[in-house]
Amino acid sequence: MFQVAIPARHPTAAKPIRTAFAVYAAPPSAAARYPNPLPRTDAQQIGRMDPSGARTRLFDRTQPDSAKAGDVLMVTTRRAAEPFSGVCLSIRRRGIDTAVLLRGQLGRVGVEMWFKVYSRNVAGIEIIWRRPKRARRARLTYMRKPKHDMGSVDHLVQAWRRDRNVLKTKGKKGHPAKART
Repeated sequence: MFQVAIPARHPTAAKPIRTAFAVYAAPPSAAARYPNPLPRTDAQQIGRMDPSGARTRLFDRTQPDSAKAGDVLMVTTRRAAEPFSGVCLSIRRRGIDTAVLLRGQLGRVGVEMWFKVYSRNVAGIEIIWRRPKRARRARLTYMRKPKHDMGSVDHLVQAWRRDRNVLKTKGKKGHPAKART
C-alpha cells in the first residue's frame, strides 16, 4: 500500500491517506488448464475428408495457384447430374466448414449457391477460368448488380473442356482421342 504525505497546513495532515488498491495475482486461466480441442479435431476431420490434401491446397491463401474471388469454378456433386459452374463471389475459410459461394445462371436466372469444400456430397472442384487481374475485394457482392454480373459462364466452360480434350493424349494414328463430355 502506498501512502501520500499531506502538507502540514492541511486539516487531515496528522493521519496518512491510503491511495492505492490491493492488486492480487491473476487466477490461472481455464485455457491453460483445458486447451481448445477444436483445432486438433478440425485437422483430424480434414485429414479424413481430404486425404490427398488437394482441396486444402486449392483454397489455401499461401499457395500462388489457389482459387480466389473472381475465378470461375465448376463444382461436381454426387447428387446433381450436371455440375454447377459460376463465378466465385467469396471464400469462407473456417477449417472443416470452409465454403465457397458461386454465382451462375440456370435458365437465365442468376443463382448463388454455397458449397462446403470438404462435404461428402462434393465430388470435385475445378478452376475453369482465372480472373486476369486480382480482385480488390475479398467478397465480390457487387457482381450481383446487372452492371457487373458476368451472366452465364457456359462459354468459358465449353472453352475449358475443348482445351482439356486437346491436351489429352493422342489416339490411334496421331488423331486426337475421342472427346468425352
